[in-house]
Amino acid sequence: MELGMIGLGRMGSNMAQRLLNGGRRVVAYDPSKEALAGVAGLGAVAVGSVEALAKKLTRPRAVWLMAPSGAATEEAIDS
Repeated sequence: MELGMIGLGRMGSNMAQRLLNGGRRVVAYDPSKEALAGVAGLGAVAVGSVEALAKKLTRPRAVWLMAPSGAATEEAIDS
């Protein structure tokens, strides 16, 4: 199983870590390069955009969005 993870704050990075520990493939995106580097160090595939995340996932795609309510979430959904 693989999962796209958008949003690597406290909750998103912990969820990505749990998925990786469970043997899942995680493709991750966050605007923060530090957050991306953190999960990449755990084994996630780090990408630079939502579009790149979608291209790295096989169909059917599953994406988990962990972003604060408001503009950040709306932008991620729109892209």
